[in-house]
Amino acid sequence: MEELKQAYETMGLPELAAKEEVEKRYTTLMRQARSRTQQQKDDAGDSDDSFAKITQAYRLILEYEDRKLTDAFNEQEYGKYKKMAGQAQKMDHFWRYYKFHTIGAIAAVALIIYGVISFMNYREEQERLANLPPVDLNVSIMGNYMLKDDAPKKEPIENALLTAFPEWKRFVSTLTFVPADEQSQMAYMQKAVLILATEHPDVYIMDRNIFEWIGKQGVLMNLDNDVNGELKPLLKDGLTLKTKTDEDTEEHVYGIDLSNSALVDQLPLYKENMIIGIRLDSKNPDKARAFIKKYLATIK
Repeated sequence: MEELKQAYETMGLPELAAKEEVEKRYTTLMRQARSRTQQQKDDAGDSDDSFAKITQAYRLILEYEDRKLTDAFNEQEYGKYKKMAGQAQKMDHFWRYYKFHTIGAIAAVALIIYGVISFMNYREEQERLANLPPVDLNVSIMGNYMLKDDAPKKEPIENALLTAFPEWKRFVSTLTFVPADEQSQMAYMQKAVLILATEHPDVYIMDRNIFEWIGKQGVLMNLDNDVNGELKPLLKDGLTLKTKTDEDTEEHVYGIDLSNSALVDQLPLYKENMIIGIRLDSKNPDKARAFIKKYLATIK
């Protein structure tokens, strides 16, 4: 404290003068020192020595003021921790300076854990799929269809299809809801377009609106030979649906109406009508035809 007291005396200030007074006094003394240096060039050494003493005193006072503010802040922030104040201060400083590093490290660890879990789940799913029997038929149901409230939670459509075809081992199905209301269906149609472009089922089960749309896309198989051949004995009037594709101006049969089939009633779906068509690049076209034939056999 004696050194601090001497610093205030060097600057011509009362002890513990306000910081604003110290700043103002230092500026005044520096101007005076420079003025004397210019007027007394021969005694420049004495002026430099005086300048250095004033600057040293000024810095000492500022260090004291800064330390006093720091101590007051620490007492306010960490005084409540009492004996643990030092540890609390160190933790706070660590978090303040390394907060983003710590958050980044935690995020990196979380991403690694997530990646490991995702990879393990993927491996498990791949092993599960590898142990399943081959797919007999891949069915895409698209249109104004919704699962019934009492439908089973697990694979309701697949299980219903397996009940109708006990000789087969496995169905895969997707259900894409597209409402009949034209004002509401625009957003749903975007999803339907994506599915049509990226997924390759064996058959499509559609309502009339979706059939009119998909039928023009050139993705359905021409069924003229089937309806005039093997399926002809099972067909009643009005069950075949013709349309033109964008690339063919002549009408052909691309869909068959199965709405009145007894097997359709077994599907846990709210529905008005069901039209089936075979995708042009079906991997199981023979089973797709067998599927249609069995449904037609139960037409009421």
